[in-house]
Amino acid sequence: MLSNPLFPPKGAVIIETSAAFGVMFFFFIIGVKMDPATLMKTEKKAMIIGLSVFIFTFSIPTGLSLFMTTQVAMDKSLSNSLPLIAGSQSFTAFVVIAILLTELKILNTDIGRLAMSAAMFNDIIGFTFTAVQFAIMQNKGGLAIPEGPPLGTSLIAKMETFSFGFFYPTYLAVTGLQTNLFKIDYKSMWIVSTIVIVSVVVKIGAVMLPGYYNNIPLKECFVIGLILNARGIAELVVYNLWRGTKILTDQEFSLAVFSIMVINAIITPLIKFIYDPSKQYNAITRSSIQHSKGDMMDFRIMVCIHKNENIPTIMNLLEASHASEDRHVKVIALILVELLGRSRPLLVAHQQHDILRSTVSKSIQINNAFQQYAQQNKGYTSVELFTSISNYETMHDDICRIAVDRIPNILILPFHKQWAIDGSVGITNKAIQYMNINVLKMAPCSTGILIDRGTIDITQLFSRQSSTSTSAYHVGVFFIGGADDIEALAYSSRMCKNENVDVTVVRFLQFGLENSIERKRESNLIDEYRNINKGNNRFKTTDEVMKDGIEISKSIRKWIDSFDLVMVGMQHSESTMFEGYEEWSECPELGIIGDMLASQDFLTKASILVVQQQKIVQRKFAKNKVERDHMLYSAPIEMQIRIDEKTRST
Repeated sequence: MLSNPLFPPKGAVIIETSAAFGVMFFFFIIGVKMDPATLMKTEKKAMIIGLSVFIFTFSIPTGLSLFMTTQVAMDKSLSNSLPLIAGSQSFTAFVVIAILLTELKILNTDIGRLAMSAAMFNDIIGFTFTAVQFAIMQNKGGLAIPEGPPLGTSLIAKMETFSFGFFYPTYLAVTGLQTNLFKIDYKSMWIVSTIVIVSVVVKIGAVMLPGYYNNIPLKECFVIGLILNARGIAELVVYNLWRGTKILTDQEFSLAVFSIMVINAIITPLIKFIYDPSKQYNAITRSSIQHSKGDMMDFRIMVCIHKNENIPTIMNLLEASHASEDRHVKVIALILVELLGRSRPLLVAHQQHDILRSTVSKSIQINNAFQQYAQQNKGYTSVELFTSISNYETMHDDICRIAVDRIPNILILPFHKQWAIDGSVGITNKAIQYMNINVLKMAPCSTGILIDRGTIDITQLFSRQSSTSTSAYHVGVFFIGGADDIEALAYSSRMCKNENVDVTVVRFLQFGLENSIERKRESNLIDEYRNINKGNNRFKTTDEVMKDGIEISKSIRKWIDSFDLVMVGMQHSESTMFEGYEEWSECPELGIIGDMLASQDFLTKASILVVQQQKIVQRKFAKNKVERDHMLYSAPIEMQIRIDEKTRST
């Protein structure tokens, strides 16, 4: 056999001892990550699903196995062990479900959260009892597990990599060596296969039945049923325990392990094929700044906060957004907290004076800042505060989930780099960059990445009581062309309504393209915003003709220090001026100009907002050309008609 030269019998004892030692570490870490407090807050429908799954998948397969032992001829050993194998199908181990959801990157979706909650409740009923019994059998002293952070977090940081990277694979390897498929006879295989197939179908049905009465879509119930059918290390531990105590022979053990392999090989790709979490965020209606009617009488802005140091810049942006008696601002704030020491993510909606115990200091400072903002603009603004405690790999689901529910005009994301007062740059967390990229792909509204250069006075600019006509906050828009730049222009048009804000739109025109249709359309669009702000001397525009990207860079360096905030679109109209620049881009999520402004070599005191206009699922059957252009350009329909008429006349 191949196993003999790879794993000599002399070393088998050492390997098996390491595996047994490793699996104890594995379950210790999982135990630390479990939060007993959240078990008591499991929602009702998850409890019903968990109870339904356990009852049906325990009673029906077990009853079928007892019937088969009396009606079907089989080995005596299989006859004795078949009810145990059938009963084990009711296991829905929380640890296995958590690993699967993490690998599929759907841990933070509604389906993922419901499956996790149901699995945790099912664990209370079933597998937890078995695990505790196993621990007591090995150690009469019982279990002692620290509860999460801070001690649990420190232990996980030191032990998780070694346990998951070495001990866990070692245990799986030992289990594989003990599995001998050649000892399985055909008759025993179809008997066990019948039990397993029935169990899988029953478990899916046990989810769909209560799900139907709780108004959960049947497709989602089916996906949850597939997820709860996942098998893994928890079942392997039980089967190894039974094999060690001679409850299972080598044949039954091999059959049980083989069933785990087959089920996982089927359900994982099937879930990926059936369920695409990004589709729930596809926008079919406009939720952008430019598309808002009535010059945004009610402006909705969602801000994501990662560090307290970014609060002053965010508050300046909110104040610049101009909350007034006739232009209200609704703020949706989401505090981003990395999940440490726990395995179950949380999304919490804060009530007034409600602070999460695991993020006390961070939540208090942010909550105070937003309460102060709401108090200063009382009657003109409202604030909703949420906290997402999750892995950054899946946190984009929480962000998009709130955006779908609250429908903001723009969503502000943090940048993954942080500037110190002395100008030095540090990376706060590289995973934030990947989070931002995922949000940009899936967001149901316009988005902006806020780059806080951190070199200006950290006090909020709007706290200055200006006694002169000079504005306190200077905003610049670098306009090159395209939907994203248009969105930045629309945002600046709202900002200049604030008497403390002045806006300068610097438009870069490529030499030689004076007669292009796209330039004429954008010129007419800018004229529309000039008319909207007619008589407002705080809104200014200027044109600069450029031949290449080098000239644009020089011009930007000339203008940049005139502003406290610079807004620029992420993508621009196709132009030969930027050919080859993408290859040098360090942060592609910012686009060419945004990446240049965020470079450490680019010295400026201004904060940067890189804007991406909402991407929408376009309608295939538009009534007319104006409607199709309206969908593409995201302009209010009346403005779009005027632009089209003016373009045709020229």
